[in-house]
This record gives sequence, structure tokens and C-alpha cells, in this order.
Amino acid sequence: MGRGRVELKRIENKINRQVTFAKRRNGLLKKAYELSVLCDAEVALIIFSNRGKLYEFCSSSSMLKTLERYQKCNYGAPETNVSTREALELSSQQEYLKLKARYEALQRSQRNLLGEDLGPLSTKELESLERQLDVSLKQIRSTRTQYMLDQLTDLQRKEHMLNEANKTLKQRLLEGTQVNQLQWNPNGQDVGYGRQPAQHGDAFFHPLDCEPTLQIGYQQDPITVAAAAGPSVNAYMPGWLP
Repeated sequence: MGRGRVELKRIENKINRQVTFAKRRNGLLKKAYELSVLCDAEVALIIFSNRGKLYEFCSSSSMLKTLERYQKCNYGAPETNVSTREALELSSQQEYLKLKARYEALQRSQRNLLGEDLGPLSTKELESLERQLDVSLKQIRSTRTQYMLDQLTDLQRKEHMLNEANKTLKQRLLEGTQVNQLQWNPNGQDVGYGRQPAQHGDAFFHPLDCEPTLQIGYQQDPITVAAAAGPSVNAYMPGWLP
């Protein structure tokens, strides 16, 4: 009976793993030797165990020569590096050209929006530019209107707050006035603050009861003076004689 298929996975048993490694290593080296002899091929085989031990086979006289040949033939490694660098430079140059073209297009579009360099534009391009300007103008007007409405709402809110504050101050002022009136006029009489009762008639004037003693000029007989001047009107001072 033939052996069954061995499951390819790591052998957990250390002894079994070492035995399997030795058998398969010898078989692989034998196959490499047979391949080099039967087919006249240059074969190089390198094996490292799990402990780092090296096992190798080379059909040529030197393993280094075979490795150098491998490096030269490894998809043209040196040439590939040069090609990769050139490809990167070419890609960078193409990207630069794309960005430069886009920058120039944006500058040209900006000048067209400002009304400059319109000569080379075709009719369709001019119509497209006009539609773009109309859309931009509508957006600007809408933004300005919204800004003005926001300002108006804010001003109305401030006006309402000021009106409320004004009403509160008026109410406080009225209450303070009523309290002051009650303090100055507890009996409820309507007498103005700082006013004095009005004087009627001649009660304001009080004539003197004594005769004036000031005499200017030469002395005369009182009887003669009284007879000539007549009775005094205001009873203050006798009249002057010529």
C-alpha cells in the first residue's frame, strides 16, 4: 500500500521534525545534483536549518560566481533601478506640467470673470461665462440679503430690550414721585414744593409807626412844613421843600 498524503504543517514533535529535516534535505540535495548532471544545468542550493546551520550545493566551481550571475540576471536589477528613477522623474515632470496648465487655466478664468481677455472666447464660452456670472451674482445678493435680515433682527431685538428698560425706568420714576409727594404732603394738600402762600392786598407792606428822623438841608418848623406839604401819602417821609 502507498503512503497517504502528508499534511503540510509544522511538526510539533522536535525529534520528528529533526528526522524529517534530515531526510528531506538529503533528498533535495540529491535532486539538485541529479538535475545538474542530467540536464547540464548550473544549480545552486542554499539551506539554513532552524538552528542557523548552513547546507549548500553548487554545480559550478564557485558559489559566488553563481550568485553574481544571479544578481545580474535578476530582472536586470541595476537597469531596473535606473528605469525606476527615470520613471519617477518622468511622472514628476508630467505632474508639474498638469499643475502648470491648471494654474494657467485658473488665471485665464479669473481674467475672464473680470472682463479681460474676452477676445479669444467663442460664443458658447461667452454664454457659459455669462451664466456663471449670473449664478455668482445671485449668490452674492442672497448672502447680502440674509446678512441684512440678520442685522435687522438683531436691531429689533435690541429695540425691544430698550423699550422694556424704558418702561421699567418710567414705572420706577412714577413710583418714586408718588412716594416723595406723600412724604412732603402727608395731609394730601396740594401745595407746590418750595412755594410760599401768595400775599394779597397791602398786607405785604407794613408802614412805620415812628416819624422819620433823617433831615437833609436846613432845619424848619415842623408845623410849617406839614402845612405846606400837606398830609404824607405813604407816612414814611415828609415832602421836600423848594
